[in-house]
Amino acid sequence: MFEHKDAHRYTWYQGSLGHRSMIDFVVVSSDLRPYVLDTRVKRGAELSTDHHLVVSWIRWQGNMPRRPGRPKRIVRVCWERLAEEPVKTVFNSHLRQSFDHVPRAVGDIESEWALFHSAIVEAAVASCGRKVAGASRGGNPRTRWWTPEVRGAVRLKKEAYRAWLVCGSPEAADRYRIAKRGAAVAVAEAKSRAWEEFGEAMEKDYRSAPKRFWQTVRRLRRGRQQLAHTVYSGDGELLTSTEAIVGRWKEYFEELLNPTNAHSEEEPELGGLGMDCPISGAEVAEVVKQLHSGGAPGADEVRPGYLKAMDVVGLSWLTRLYNIAWSSGAVPREWQTGVVVPIFKKGDLRVCSNYRGITLLSLPGKVYSKVLERRVRSIVESQIEEEQCGFRPGRGTVDQLYTLARVMEGAWEFAQPIHMCFVDLEKAYDRVPRGTLWGTLQEYGVGGFLLRAIQSLYQRSVSLVRIAGSKSDLFPVRVGLRQGCPLSPVLFITFMDRISRRSRGVECVEFGGRRISSLLFADDVVLLASSSSDLQLLLGRFAAECEAAGMRISTSKSEIMVLDRKRVACQLRVGGRGPTSSGGVYASRGLVHE
Repeated sequence: MFEHKDAHRYTWYQGSLGHRSMIDFVVVSSDLRPYVLDTRVKRGAELSTDHHLVVSWIRWQGNMPRRPGRPKRIVRVCWERLAEEPVKTVFNSHLRQSFDHVPRAVGDIESEWALFHSAIVEAAVASCGRKVAGASRGGNPRTRWWTPEVRGAVRLKKEAYRAWLVCGSPEAADRYRIAKRGAAVAVAEAKSRAWEEFGEAMEKDYRSAPKRFWQTVRRLRRGRQQLAHTVYSGDGELLTSTEAIVGRWKEYFEELLNPTNAHSEEEPELGGLGMDCPISGAEVAEVVKQLHSGGAPGADEVRPGYLKAMDVVGLSWLTRLYNIAWSSGAVPREWQTGVVVPIFKKGDLRVCSNYRGITLLSLPGKVYSKVLERRVRSIVESQIEEEQCGFRPGRGTVDQLYTLARVMEGAWEFAQPIHMCFVDLEKAYDRVPRGTLWGTLQEYGVGGFLLRAIQSLYQRSVSLVRIAGSKSDLFPVRVGLRQGCPLSPVLFITFMDRISRRSRGVECVEFGGRRISSLLFADDVVLLASSSSDLQLLLGRFAAECEAAGMRISTSKSEIMVLDRKRVACQLRVGGRGPTSSGGVYASRGLVHE
């Protein structure tokens, strides 16, 4: 079909017997056949096999398609070096020089943040240096054993192979075999050294950096996470271009993070003063000290190691920045921006709903939020009911499990029935109406500068999606609490405590001289009553308060359990929806739509 010398036609060669054959082919469809320009053997490619490389040239009309979803090469700061004292000294020296040039007059929050951000990033680059992370050229992962010695041995082997092809003499064949054997030995020794160095690094991480150690172990167990090079659109169409894929992820998370909620979002008056004293350096230093060094950065790319490495000058600059935000009631735009990273759960890689989103926020913004969280908690902690054990110091799920088990054991011992409803709320975190939340905080005594500072984090809340190194456009997040924000847990349990208080009645079970009508762990709620009628009243009030607060009960995920020595029927309704449960200890698929 294509005219070439025999040496460029035969794809297999058996040297000792002189046999050769054409047994390797390039298969193309009949539609592409007219575009194939040439096909031939390339003998110069040394493949360590008795087959030669077969290459085809095809004439392509139009632009070559881009491969979507490929990880990009990323140049990042070697922030791990900040653990070394000399590097930390250089870092703080650069930061101190930048702080000396900051105008004493206080500017607006955006200009002050720009000065601090550029100074801390420049100090990190100057002291730590940069390195390339991610995929290497061609998309192949770099290998530790590919050293200059190995590269030289492989180059000599290829040169000997080409010389043997040219002359074909026994001496050239012997030289090639010797070079081939030498390259194999060099590769084996380099791989052995690389594994030894890897083992020593793992042993060091186990002692000094356990988080990085276990991250490496998990990565070795499950392998590198696969990336979806294509995704389905909302209509089921398969998307292949990078722009379309990133746009689909933006559309999916914009819809997910903005659930429909027609509840009023009116901003209340700030009312009482609350805790209005300026933020102290001691508050900031304590929060920075508790940061985890391996945390992922937000949109501003400021690592927790930068903040933890700062000395008193850097911390005073950060405190100055926080007090500007506190007094002005405004925060930098980057503190309000979340970076959503899709993490695959299970199922089809091309379906967006098979992923969960992790939101990364600015680390300086999270420190500011944590300072506010401590002030909010000091006000509301004593007011939150004992029945709530979620996101509270010294409490956990074990406390609620123990309480529920003891209540059930006591009721069974004295033949007292218990009717329980395990309530699940739909997208509880994402459905919280912010206007109602501000009113709730005021009811609990949070107002003035503190409430205004909390509201400033939500005023222009936006997110973007990052997938395989590509970023989507910004989209607003108008409903719900901020994912990944240190403030969100205490805000949520305060919001849920208000619902729980308002739905309380006389219906309950008695245990140890106490009346218990509900147990809560964040948004996981169990309602308890001594009869089905009492449980219906309790559930009706709880559902009404949830509806009034903009929340919604998930009828398909809520469950009923009846503990009784007799077979009984328990039928509940929530807005015309409900199940039936009967006899002994039974759990029915709950609150099904009629």
